[in-house]
Amino acid sequence: MSRQKPRLARIADALGVSTATVSNALSGKGRVSPELVERIRATAAELGYVPSVAGRALRTGRSGVLGLVLADISNPLFPKLAQAIENSASKAGYGILIADSHGDVTAQTQAIERLIERGVDGMIVVPRRGTWVTGASCPVAVIDSPSTPGNTVAADHWTGGQGLGRHLASLGHKHVLLLGNSTTSNVQGDRLGGVKAGLGNANVETIWIEKLEAKAGPGCSLGLEEAVARGVTAVAAISDLVALRALTELQRAGIAVPEDVSVTGFDDLIWSSVVTPGLTTMRMDVATIADIAIAAVLDAINQPQSTGARGSDGDTVTASQPKVPMELVVRQSTGPVKISASLTDNKEANLTVGELIQ
Repeated sequence: MSRQKPRLARIADALGVSTATVSNALSGKGRVSPELVERIRATAAELGYVPSVAGRALRTGRSGVLGLVLADISNPLFPKLAQAIENSASKAGYGILIADSHGDVTAQTQAIERLIERGVDGMIVVPRRGTWVTGASCPVAVIDSPSTPGNTVAADHWTGGQGLGRHLASLGHKHVLLLGNSTTSNVQGDRLGGVKAGLGNANVETIWIEKLEAKAGPGCSLGLEEAVARGVTAVAAISDLVALRALTELQRAGIAVPEDVSVTGFDDLIWSSVVTPGLTTMRMDVATIADIAIAAVLDAINQPQSTGARGSDGDTVTASQPKVPMELVVRQSTGPVKISASLTDNKEANLTVGELIQ
């Protein structure tokens, strides 16, 4: 059996041109007429030609691939972000290699090292909470929170939280329970800090689920029935996942949402609009965040000597827009504070909720 010619040579033979002409036409180099370029590309498509990534890397010194390290791909938010990053990279002609750190600091470091060993030109890292990225040998964009050292771009979590707090305050909520997961997360700290600011002078309680579960065990009760009994009228969760847990616990206890207590989340996950009741939440603009992160990495790749490409610590890239606004999505899980039966029985029954809380 005769050995098949390399595909560039087959394309050249089919058109009666040199392999150099075919190579120049496909790479956009050299002096090849537009008409011939079109014919060469059409023939290449017919023959199933796929450019060699390894060959391109040898010629240009670049792989055309970016790395993406996620903190925990089992979190429904991260596949959504990964899809947006892949889409943005693809538009720029880059592929994506994805690694998952599983929320572990050592695994995060190893994932970064493996991607560098595989020759990625740059990297986007969504870090494990409470960590930051240093010492990488390629341009790195970090997506976490604006308060995170070395952060490149992120949703404006604090201002988003403030908007959510103001929404609850406008409905008359004066006793609010905040549900967070971990005190070490900058994202969670910023979100809940913003909610507190937006609530103004409200009575605010906070439960950190990791601390609670360390004592009572994974999946333990959050104590929401008791919280409502002592006057809590709204539960502001750090994420839609936590909000779903709160909704489930409240419904099992026979507590109506939003008639007895309002519930909010963050992230606007795909199911947040179809649960009952639909979840009021803060939406992240993941497409814009991805575009900014990819652009910052590519700027650093294409202009490695640029003083603006890297952050002041020399480890992560900077972006012209480090904060991306969040959007309040109001659904059926929030409503005005319920007027107690004792009030509806007296002369104040005709007052509005706003008048009652002044």
